[in-house]
Amino acid sequence: MAAAAVSEAWPELELAERERRRELLLTGPGLEERVRAAGGQLPPRLFTLPLLHYLEVSGCGSLRAPGPGLAQGLPQLHSLVLRRNALGPGLSPELGPLPALRVLDLSGNALEALPPGQGLGPAEPPGLPQLQSLNLSGNRLRELPADLARCAPRLQSLNLTGNCLDSFPAELFRPGALPLLSELAAADNCLRELSPDIAHLASLKVVSELPLILLTTGLLHMTLDLSNNQLSEIPAELADCPKLKEINFRGNKLRDKRLEKMVSGCQTRSILEYLRVGGRGGGKGKGRAEGSEKEDSRKKRRERKQRREGGDGEEQDVGDAGRLLLRVLHVSENPAPLTVRVSPEVRDVRPYIVGAVVRGMDLQPGNALKRFLTSQTKLHEDLCEKRTAATLATHELRAVKGPLLYCARPPQDLKIVPLGRKEAKAKELVRQLQLEAEEQRKQKKRQSVSGLHRYLHLLDGNENYPCLVDADGDVISFPPITNSEKTKVKKTTSDLFLEVTSATSLQICKDVMDALILKMAEMNKYTLENKEEGSLSDTEADAVSGQLSDPRTNPSAGKDGPSLLVVEQVRVVDLEGSLKVVYPSKADLATAPPHVTVVR
Repeated sequence: MAAAAVSEAWPELELAERERRRELLLTGPGLEERVRAAGGQLPPRLFTLPLLHYLEVSGCGSLRAPGPGLAQGLPQLHSLVLRRNALGPGLSPELGPLPALRVLDLSGNALEALPPGQGLGPAEPPGLPQLQSLNLSGNRLRELPADLARCAPRLQSLNLTGNCLDSFPAELFRPGALPLLSELAAADNCLRELSPDIAHLASLKVVSELPLILLTTGLLHMTLDLSNNQLSEIPAELADCPKLKEINFRGNKLRDKRLEKMVSGCQTRSILEYLRVGGRGGGKGKGRAEGSEKEDSRKKRRERKQRREGGDGEEQDVGDAGRLLLRVLHVSENPAPLTVRVSPEVRDVRPYIVGAVVRGMDLQPGNALKRFLTSQTKLHEDLCEKRTAATLATHELRAVKGPLLYCARPPQDLKIVPLGRKEAKAKELVRQLQLEAEEQRKQKKRQSVSGLHRYLHLLDGNENYPCLVDADGDVISFPPITNSEKTKVKKTTSDLFLEVTSATSLQICKDVMDALILKMAEMNKYTLENKEEGSLSDTEADAVSGQLSDPRTNPSAGKDGPSLLVVEQVRVVDLEGSLKVVYPSKADLATAPPHVTVVR
């Protein structure tokens, strides 16, 4: 009777065992009570599913510890997502060793410390030897484990945002400690000092001894976010790190007031140059950095003067304060809303999808398109957890013929023209990518691969592949692998269709879509305020000149107007027309920062 009760209490485990599933998501209103009955831990039977690659248990306030047996029972686990639970103050027993784990998300818990025996895993030998992404944001950590670099030596992304850290352990920045670390986020902590040894992180700069694989995966372009801390200085050694492409020190009380002003408005290159030529906390930059800053200042003064001459100065200031605008167009206001129909067969493959239409992007000047594509890559790496949690895709709206159908097809029947490739069936495309991946491994003599090849394992075990099909019958998206060349976004694109799909949850789709749209709004504002030299050819410019002058087709047009993006709601329905989800709803885009105004 007791065994029958346990089986009845956890039907998901029985189903996963029977169908030999590799992904498992535990959620729902009854989860809290079941975990509480299990002593605040995951049920032991869960750790008898050795085929699992992906495990997520999120939003459970009763879950205080994963429970013993995880490391021994799930040796093939690639991704472990335990966010928004009540884990803490430590992890007992410790998680590792997990030899195959690549993504670990412990965000939004109550962790205070991760000491040996109550932390991530052993340091000798490494408990997490393949870990690439570690998310510890939104906890109560006051210190990091000193042996983190030895426990996870291949770490690429470390998110510590929203904790109580006042320093980093010295071992984290010792030479050779984390040679692959390319993203470090520790905003909203209590950091008082940043050691100059941070420059020892190899991915901050070109090091001749680094393996060639780093050059092919883009890991040398590091981002560093230490905003909203208590730093008084920025180490001068950062000036010697030319591969540091994005830094954020906003919200710190720097002694060098000129530098404090620069970190709030200048590009990374200018800040590093300021440090390089002699600023370095002394308050007096010189040379090219100073000249560049003065030229930027003069340019902005000229633009402000031109705007004042065209109208009342006070009114213009009010306009500047609200320049970053998002207007939501309700389905009822849209004469031709786009709809996505969902076939029932995707339920067992990749069940969740959210869509939106965004009008008014300006991707023509300078590197605007490149920045847009780079922002998508960053979202895939961070919030989408290297596409294991979700995958986003952006399309040229004019090339999208609605209504759309989200369905699943056998690999031999799914035909697509992938980005930058010739038309192929999904089975042939995946096979070709597998061959390319194997060739990469042989050439580089490494286990890691780059590009689309990194995501092939996400299709493992699927008899059918998800796809998005337009009204012409063309597949425009094959998540989580690629989009179609048919709807490729170009510099001339101003109106886009966005899609986010997930095998884990609808909420992560919405979170990713929120982040993408807010990023697009910020980029549009930046492009408007920092008009770069256009790089369109004369032919391209002539082709779009009429289109861009019409504010109805491009709401951000008009040099002196606000940077306005229009977000049109997209309904997702089943084949009978019953509503499954509409985005953006009133609850979406609710966490927009203060400088973003959402007009509904």
